[in-house]
Amino acid sequence: MTEEIKTSDGKKKRRVLLDVKNLKKYFPVRAGLLQRVQAHVKAVDDVTFFIYEGESFGLVGESGCGKTTVGRTLLRLLPATDGTVMFDGKNLFDLNASELKKLRRDIQIIFQDPYSSLDPRMPVGESIAEGLRVHTSKNSQERYDIVVEMLARVGMRAEHARRYPHEFSGGQRQRIGIARALALRPKFIVCDEPVSALDVSIQAQVLNILKELQRDFGLTYLFIAHNLSVVEHFSDRVGVMYLGKMVEMATRRDLFGDPLHPYTQALMSAIPVPDPTLQRKRIILEGDVPSPLNPPKGCRFHTRCPLAFDRCSQEEPPFKDYGNEHYAACWLLETGEQGASKLIQGKVSAADLGVAG
Repeated sequence: MTEEIKTSDGKKKRRVLLDVKNLKKYFPVRAGLLQRVQAHVKAVDDVTFFIYEGESFGLVGESGCGKTTVGRTLLRLLPATDGTVMFDGKNLFDLNASELKKLRRDIQIIFQDPYSSLDPRMPVGESIAEGLRVHTSKNSQERYDIVVEMLARVGMRAEHARRYPHEFSGGQRQRIGIARALALRPKFIVCDEPVSALDVSIQAQVLNILKELQRDFGLTYLFIAHNLSVVEHFSDRVGVMYLGKMVEMATRRDLFGDPLHPYTQALMSAIPVPDPTLQRKRIILEGDVPSPLNPPKGCRFHTRCPLAFDRCSQEEPPFKDYGNEHYAACWLLETGEQGASKLIQGKVSAADLGVAG
């Protein structure tokens, strides 16, 4: 799949590396003596998005919205309930064990907690080389040379390969996790909140390393995070999730400059503004996030949305493109994009646009 976009020097084709359609992941809830399935937690419910080759795609949302489950399901670390994931022209869910093993070289993951993802009984050099032993025929010296190269790439020395995880700081352990993910020269890396467990002073260092590696190796990232400032700094395009659903997806500029969905607008209003002379109206969402065991009918967000009207509680809005690859799922947008944008920002009332409050 390719798509043409206008650039300053004409038209350029971008290739879609990862294409996720209608992805679902339900977790069964069992109870009783026979442990029968009583209900399902709809952690990911009909999520669709795509990632261009060589870009960083940010995935944001509140804790529990399903963003980490998306990352692990599309890598088949968790079995999907339904949907398709096309990676480089192959449907990941149709691959057998042998085919999937071959594809693992091209797909890697950086976990949120670097300490728990590293074997405490194994020198970090062996952890980095483990994928090379499984997926390549390289001898021990060749593997060691690659380990040293990867460590140097993340700003660490060759002697660090002989040390154990507990001898490093959190930031150093995350660098080791990056080196391990990079050892097989993958095309695509899922970054599952890679800096959320680190001090702010270390976060920028790790993000800069990831950006430098992307430039050098042409990497494609799925960057999962809850810190919007980090996502704005790191990502080319961004998807916003709420209660297992994708509610908005756009370029970084469009999403942060002109969000179309009320939930995205509320998230943006919570970003701290470093300039004390600038004022931003804070949108406070009332109530709690509903349970994914029993999500509300219609739009998932209508129970907390200050702009909801009758249709929101009855019908689920379509996730559609409203121009320039700016996707959103909101019935307000059916009143016209400009009208909805003004309504979301509080410049007009629902009555002005002819929708029932």
